[in-house]
Amino acid sequence: MITKVVTNANIAVQDIFDGATIMLGGFGLCGIPENSISALVSKGVKNLTCISNNAGVDDFGIGLLLQNKQVKKMVSSYVGENNEFERQLLTGELDVELIPQGTLAERCRAAGSGIPAFYTPAGVGTEISEGKEIREFNGKKYLLEKAFKADFSIIKAWKGDSAGNLIYKGTARNFNPIMAAAGKITIAEVEELVPVGELDPNFIHTPGIYIQRIFQGLNYEKRIEQKTIRDES
Repeated sequence: MITKVVTNANIAVQDIFDGATIMLGGFGLCGIPENSISALVSKGVKNLTCISNNAGVDDFGIGLLLQNKQVKKMVSSYVGENNEFERQLLTGELDVELIPQGTLAERCRAAGSGIPAFYTPAGVGTEISEGKEIREFNGKKYLLEKAFKADFSIIKAWKGDSAGNLIYKGTARNFNPIMAAAGKITIAEVEELVPVGELDPNFIHTPGIYIQRIFQGLNYEKRIEQKTIRDES
C-alpha cells in the first residue's frame, strides 16, 4: 500500500502557491489545522482565497494569515470574532463573500460529489441572490449556487493511518469530512498517526482515497473562542 505520510506541516504545504484557493477545515476554532496554518504563515504565500466556516480570531487560526496580509479573499459563514478581519473589510483591503452556513457546507459537499451546482431557498430575496439564477419549484423560489473549486483542502482529524484513512472527534467532524473530498489535493494533519490496519474500518469517517498527504501534528493549543464561566460566589 502506498504511504502518504510526509514528515511535517512545512513539507505538506510546500507546493501551495501564491493565489491558491484553499479550503480550511474546522468549526470555529474546533478542529482547525493549526500546524498547517502556521506553516503557511512561515512560508509567506500570498493572495490566498480561503474557504472556511470562520475567519479565526486575531492571533489564532486563519486570523494569523489575515494578520500577515496573506489572504486576498475570505469565503465564510461566520466572522464575528476577528477584529483584524473587520478592519480589512471596512478599509477594502479584503474581498469577502459571506454566505449562509448550510450553503457553504453544500457547496463543499457538491464539489466532492462531482455536482456542479444546486438550488437552495437560502438567500432568496437578499443581497446574496444578486446576479444569480432563481427558479421556482412547486411555488417556491430557489437560488442557484455553484460548487466550490479549491486547489487544496487542509483538514484536521483525531486519528489517521499512513494510507490517509481518518477518524474525527466531536465537532471537528463538521466541515472537515466534506472538505476532505472537495480539494484537488487534500492535506490531513492528525493528532495520532498509526500504521495501516490499526483503525477499525467500521469507524473510519474519511477513506484514504481522498487524502494525498498526511502527517502527525504537534503541540495543539485547541483554543476556545469564548469562555463562559459561571460565578460560584
